Amino acid sequence: MPQLGETVTEGTVTKWLKAVGEQVARDEPLFEVSTDKVDSEVPSPAEGVLSEIIVQEGDTVDVGVRLAVINGDGAGDAGAPADTATPAPAAESPAPAPAAAEPPPPAPSAPPRPEPVPSASSAPEAVAMATEAPSVSSGNGQVLSPVVRKLMNENGIDPSQVTGTGLGNRITRDDVEAVIAAGSNTRTAAPSQPAPAQAAPPQPPISQPLPGPVAAQAPSRPDGRDQVVPFTNIRRRTAEHMVRSKATSPHTLMVKEADYERVEQVRRAHGDRFRSEEGFNLSYLPFAARAAVEALGDFPHLNSSVGEDALIVHYDVNLGIAVDLDNEGLIVPVVHHAEELTLRGMARRIRDLADRARTKRLSADDISGGTFSITNAGPFGTLLTGAIINQPQVAILSTDGVSRKPVVVQLPDGSESIAIHSMGLLAMTFDHRAVDGAYVARFLARMSEILIERDWASEL
Repeated sequence: MPQLGETVTEGTVTKWLKAVGEQVARDEPLFEVSTDKVDSEVPSPAEGVLSEIIVQEGDTVDVGVRLAVINGDGAGDAGAPADTATPAPAAESPAPAPAAAEPPPPAPSAPPRPEPVPSASSAPEAVAMATEAPSVSSGNGQVLSPVVRKLMNENGIDPSQVTGTGLGNRITRDDVEAVIAAGSNTRTAAPSQPAPAQAAPPQPPISQPLPGPVAAQAPSRPDGRDQVVPFTNIRRRTAEHMVRSKATSPHTLMVKEADYERVEQVRRAHGDRFRSEEGFNLSYLPFAARAAVEALGDFPHLNSSVGEDALIVHYDVNLGIAVDLDNEGLIVPVVHHAEELTLRGMARRIRDLADRARTKRLSADDISGGTFSITNAGPFGTLLTGAIINQPQVAILSTDGVSRKPVVVQLPDGSESIAIHSMGLLAMTFDHRAVDGAYVARFLARMSEILIERDWASEL
């Protein structure tokens, strides 16, 4: 299991792209993995025959755990080491000390499993948890990953309540969420130490507003007219992030109508040439993104995050662009240093990130470090979207549908007339802890001016 990001400690194998016995080339996509940071395809590190799959689809294991065996000489399973068999059940294994790194003894019918490569901080963290909440490291003596341990603490779950389904009966994130969904998240004891001070209100348990898999709340009807659709990894993580955002930031929505007529004129005049040169259409989104980045230069407090009793204003504009994964979920890859890009450069970067997101080729770096986000439902003709802030940012801009409308315009002689222009709404959701409404109103006014006044043709 590769480490797909500095803070990633475990991953879930969501799909094997090769079957046992198939030939695999070096750098050919081998399996899909889902982590707390990103869903991506992992290329094969070697060429040969896939002789054994150790970790099955849906299993969550730590970084460094062996997932499969590739036999370089193509002789099937001959090169597979003897220690890659299925691990023995926990009931047949003695309970080691929390910080021990010894593998469990083998089951009578199987040789011992490979020992996962622990992170540098796993042992100290296990010892610390034994001090703070004895139930976490008592009983089976398992060393829990940071993600699993945090989820247990937030919901007051004793490890003895959870049946592990991971390698060596290790408790995985899915195991804990199953207990939460089943209503077994009653806190058994008060924490022995007070929680550290936080810059934001404490996060409520995810289980209260969002019970978890649909099966826990709405079982299928006997007549078969209901369908149970379990949440996927990306659905669960999106849900957690959205609930956390609403619990953290006082969301406020402000909307301004913007005139896209100058943008529309450039798209009509240069759209065909742009498509022939770049291979994709020139949409409204890169114009809005460029205008937003330019306006952030004048209103930098919207390109920030809330710290401990302080606003952290970011120098670089790392622009997150929400990408729909064909109705399978949502991810926000980041255009780093967006302030350095022209209109054409912005269009290229957005297109590249969207393509790689939909083909699961994003890296952890591609979705990290965002300072301001845009969600664009405009292609679907939406009128107004009140988006949820992408924490720890303080604002998110929604660009909705652009349509032809009659508007009042001023003629050169100062008189007024009716004209047909391309008009759309700019909807900003912002964290009222960070800024006030007047600041956001001025930002939207400035962005609207840029859309109208900028010489966009020169940036193409």
